[in-house]
Amino acid sequence: MFLLTALPDGYHENPYPAYAALREDMPVCPQPDGSVILSRYEDLDLVYRDTTRFISDKKAVFGPKYGVDSPLYEHHTTSLVFNDPPLHTRVRRVMVGAMNPRALAQMEPGLIELVDALLDQMQAKGSVELIQDFAGAIPVEFIGNLLGIPRSERGPLRDWSLAILGALEPQLTPEQEERGNRAVTEFKEFLHHIVNDRRRNPGNLDTDVLTRLMQDDAEGGLTEIELYQNCIFILNAGHETTTNLIGNALELLHRHPDKRSELLTSPDLITKAVDEFLRLESPNQFGNRLTTEEVTFHGHSIPAGTDIHLCIGAANRDPRQFDRPDDMQLDRRPNKHHAFAGGPHTCVGLTLARMEGKIAVSRFLNRFPNYQITDGAIRGGRIRFRGFAQLPAEV
Repeated sequence: MFLLTALPDGYHENPYPAYAALREDMPVCPQPDGSVILSRYEDLDLVYRDTTRFISDKKAVFGPKYGVDSPLYEHHTTSLVFNDPPLHTRVRRVMVGAMNPRALAQMEPGLIELVDALLDQMQAKGSVELIQDFAGAIPVEFIGNLLGIPRSERGPLRDWSLAILGALEPQLTPEQEERGNRAVTEFKEFLHHIVNDRRRNPGNLDTDVLTRLMQDDAEGGLTEIELYQNCIFILNAGHETTTNLIGNALELLHRHPDKRSELLTSPDLITKAVDEFLRLESPNQFGNRLTTEEVTFHGHSIPAGTDIHLCIGAANRDPRQFDRPDDMQLDRRPNKHHAFAGGPHTCVGLTLARMEGKIAVSRFLNRFPNYQITDGAIRGGRIRFRGFAQLPAEV
């Protein structure tokens, strides 16, 4: 029995044997709290597409977990990812509009400049920590630009993001919960003066997501709380997943030197390779839905009101969907992985994340083709997200 509250030894280092057992032996895996894990690709695909029987609204789950008067409850029940229409539709429309192809094309030169500046700094140091010096720095800076947050004020953003997302873990210590609540409160206070300044000095509607969100707020689409909490969501979602994508990709290429050589020899593979990194080491390992009626999977009846854990990390290595799923195939096609979820809740920033991953990994390899990860790598130690807290290297 796989229990989210009692993980098997070695899980954080390598969860995939446990995931394989889940898929084959217990595709419907009940948990002591009444929730259920689903782990097969076709089951996740069905759940993502069926927004009638499986909803994203988590008020019934997060109320008992955080308390309905807590900052964490306010954040996680107001942000895009844990909501259904009409809020989800309104906020998603604004974000998609701000991340249109023309806007992304305008962002690309700035992203390249940022990545190259970080590479210059690492080259001067020699011994680097790839999360702090590179993978974690890129999304904080880039999303800071997207929201128009002054560079001098971005220092606390990463720690706030880690604290808030860390509170999504199945089990929380009092310290984790307190950190998460404090981070939401401090983030809202921080955004208050940013929003006030933007009201006086609106940004470019084509590229400034905050200005677009505020315009929707002024037209009655978003409340003040919805505006603040979805700004927090944009930073958190884009920060965690992109950091993990870049860190995991560099670790995978270090572990598979033949694939590193293949990518160096055929750099045009980078677009497909990014999706293979996302599939093999999915930055987000679990998603959730809530059932609105009784459903049946593999002969198991699941009651209405059940919290379903969607094991993305297992589904993305399902041999029913992927040929030789544990092997890295840089040119894998098709590669319809679930790293960005699916259905109406497909990650709104997927094109941006792919662009960040493609530019970061390709330019890093071009600059440091012989980099070596050294002793001292530390996994993030969380269930929902898979990445590294520290990844030291010589470049």
